[in-house]
Order: sequence, then C-alpha cells, then structure tokens
Amino acid sequence: MRPLIRLALRDWDYLTPLLLGDVRPDGYDLRIERVASLLADPGASVDYEGAEVSFSRYAQARARGSEALVGLPHFMMRGFRHRCVITAAGAPWHAFSELAGKTIGLTGWQDSGNTWTRALLRREGVGLDDATWWVGRLTEKHPIEDRLGGFGQPGRIEAVPGERPMVDLLLSGELAAVFTPFMPPGFYAPDSGLRALLPDYRGAEAAYFHAVGYVPGIHILALRPAVVAAHPGLPGALSEAIDESARVWLAKREKYADTTPWIIDELARCARDLPPGWNANGMAANHAMIDDFAAELFAQRITARRLDAATLFPHFPA
Repeated sequence: MRPLIRLALRDWDYLTPLLLGDVRPDGYDLRIERVASLLADPGASVDYEGAEVSFSRYAQARARGSEALVGLPHFMMRGFRHRCVITAAGAPWHAFSELAGKTIGLTGWQDSGNTWTRALLRREGVGLDDATWWVGRLTEKHPIEDRLGGFGQPGRIEAVPGERPMVDLLLSGELAAVFTPFMPPGFYAPDSGLRALLPDYRGAEAAYFHAVGYVPGIHILALRPAVVAAHPGLPGALSEAIDESARVWLAKREKYADTTPWIIDELARCARDLPPGWNANGMAANHAMIDDFAAELFAQRITARRLDAATLFPHFPA
C-alpha cells in the first residue's frame, strides 16, 4: 500500500498536473490541500505531513535551534522583488537610492520577500537606519494584525499610526514607497494613482540576476521529521514530482498560449532573458542564494547568529 502524503500548499498554477493526477510522486500517494495563507505552525499540525513555509520563518526557527521541520531546498515560491516597491504616480523618485531619509511602508517586517527587498535597498546604500519604516496593512480590506513580529524599534520601525491603509498614505504623500508582494486591486489601471517605483524594473531584475546568479527564494517545502524518518526517500520523490508538474505545466502554457493575448511573448522573453534551470531546486543550484539570504537575515538583525546553507538544510549536503 502506497503511503498517503498530505501537503498544505498555496494555489500555484504549476501544481495543476499534480492535482489532476497527470504527475504522481514515485512510491507515494499525494493529497494537496490548497490554502490561502501559510499554516501558522506546520510543525505541530497533525493534519499534514508537510507544507509550504516561509523561508524567513523557517530560518529563524533553525537559528533558535528548532528541529520541528525538515526544510527542503525546494522553493515553492521565488521571485524578483524590484517590482514589489510601489509609489504614487506623481512621486519624484525613480531609484531605490532616492528613498534614503524617507518613510517607507511594508506589509510585514520579517517576511522573506521584504527581507530580500530591503537587501536591494542596502545594495543601493539605504540601510535599516537610513529610513523610517512603517509596517501595516496594504488596503482597508486587509486585516489589522501584528506585522512587526517583535522587531519594532520606536522611532525607526513602527506600526502604521492608527493602522491606516498604506495605499491611502502613499496617495496622501505620507509614505514615499511601500513594499508589497501583491499589488492592490486596480493597481494596473491607468488611473490608479500608483506605479512601480522603478521605471524599468524588469531590466533591473535581469541585471540583478546576472550579477548574483539567482532568482530569490521566498517559500520552501518542509516536512515533519517523523515522516522523513519513516520515509527517507520522500523528500527527493516530492521534489522531483513537483518539478515534473512544473515542467508539464510550462509545456502546456507554451502550447495553449491563447489564455491571454500575449502570454506567449512573456514566455519567450523569460526564455531569452534567463538561462535554462533558473528555477532549479536542490542544494547545488541554490547554495549561493541560500547563503546570501542567511547573511541578510543576520545583517538585518532578524537572526541573532549568522546561518549558512549547511545549518539551514542539514539533511541535504551540498
């Protein structure tokens, strides 16, 4: 009898072949539950053998000595962050370096994506102490909740005063820019009043890739240790199955490209601007990126000690 493995994952479209049964992990039956938000404590869940987890929160747990999860160097979500900095349409700044001395909003201090975005500003000379940071909800429809995660500093890193929506503060000029992984509704409409801070963020992202050699990782796949102990071949089988699902999905997108008028152009540009294997998983392909992220977590005072790829993923030697 094939063991049943239950995973809680975001609703990524590249999982469709797995969800439909066109791809199956070797030796295991797989049940994927699509979740809108990541599990609060996946290591304690008895409903799933594994889950998609925040790379940052996983790293913080490892830094504290926790072994509640076996993280896989398989990145369920990865993406450039240059596009994630938005500002008012009429704002006079068009470069990250121009944000020095400004008040910047962001949707969560310890989030993996925002950690990578702050790293971009640090590359341009804007460190943590060179701006004022307000952390809060993007729009009025987003919940009011703790987004500081214990990392607040009075006068430097604070919750948005009055928990006002940050989009409103952008439009009023009280915030110079906002870091957000997902754009607010209507952002792409010509009259939204908002824009990406960088006029050519795609060009900046391509240049960044050629400088560092990777697309930043945001979320990883993690399993409960007891499951890995009982099924040592499971991490490799799951990673290979998800990779195959993504391969099948991409092949179908290239064939059935009429879902939008220009999706084929986007696929062509991606193939032209990035090398094959830009999204490869595993330690060998991601060692440098993992080390860089660990360095950023320490530099940004999110972890108290400097981790590395070996301490983050001890079950997967380089």
